[in-house]
Amino acid sequence: MADDTQDDAQGDRRAGRQGASGHRTVPHTADVRIEAWGASREQCLAEAVLGMVGCFADVSGVRPTAVRQVELAESDDDDLLIASLDEVIFRLEVHGEVPVDVEAEATDGGLDVRLAVTDVAAVRIIGAMPKAVSWSDLRLAPDPYGWSCAVTVDV
Repeated sequence: MADDTQDDAQGDRRAGRQGASGHRTVPHTADVRIEAWGASREQCLAEAVLGMVGCFADVSGVRPTAVRQVELAESDDDDLLIASLDEVIFRLEVHGEVPVDVEAEATDGGLDVRLAVTDVAAVRIIGAMPKAVSWSDLRLAPDPYGWSCAVTVDV
């Protein structure tokens, strides 16, 4: 019997070869597993953030009320993935903000992340809020179609 999940993931990554980016969730016991892809590392990181937000909030049609700029120091790719997702959890827990759009750009010193945010009260909550990002089975790396990542989020 063929593994449809693996076939779907390969099809999603092939789309990245044409400059597309995206994300999806995959089944995982008691947590949320996010896979994301993009033509560049920065696109892939932005998609991972949007994937995590999509697990707990419906932000479709919601307009941002502010833009938060975050500078992440240069480190290895896995650290940048963790730091990007941790920033979303921090904004949610401390400031009650949810990103509705994300842009990331490489800089000389690391990564410039711009989060277009809105108040959590302005979005429809559709799942459990994220609590932490797991280091287990974490991956962010180039692949034949651009960049891809996979991460587990504790909810």
